[in-house]
Amino acid sequence: MLSGVPSTAWALVRGTDPLAPSLAAGAMLLPNASGRSAMLGAAAVVHATLSLGWAHILAAGARAPTTTQGLLRGAAAGLAIAAVDLALAHAVRSPRLERVRALPVLPQVADHVVYGALVGGLLPRRERRERRALT
Repeated sequence: MLSGVPSTAWALVRGTDPLAPSLAAGAMLLPNASGRSAMLGAAAVVHATLSLGWAHILAAGARAPTTTQGLLRGAAAGLAIAAVDLALAHAVRSPRLERVRALPVLPQVADHVVYGALVGGLLPRRERRERRALT
């Protein structure tokens, strides 16, 4: 939820639909749906799947001794994730990604960076808890 703050704030400032990114995610799963409720439900599935997948990858590769280092490394990883996600969304000409391509890029990048920072900041805490549990 928190990782969507940048794009939501951007939409509110610009006077556009703050749910547009969620509806775009929903269109990945239900490209022909027209109801907002169905699209938002699909968006929850898409966001959860992608978020858990990327978190698993970050957890496998990230070893930060402090929360601050985790935040910084996570933010950098979020930038890399944005590059992958958005490059694919713009390169693959699928109708499922049409709404993603229509979104402004900078707020999407900011969302990815915040996501990475949040996950990266939580990983050192999890590792410390796991080490304590083993002792």
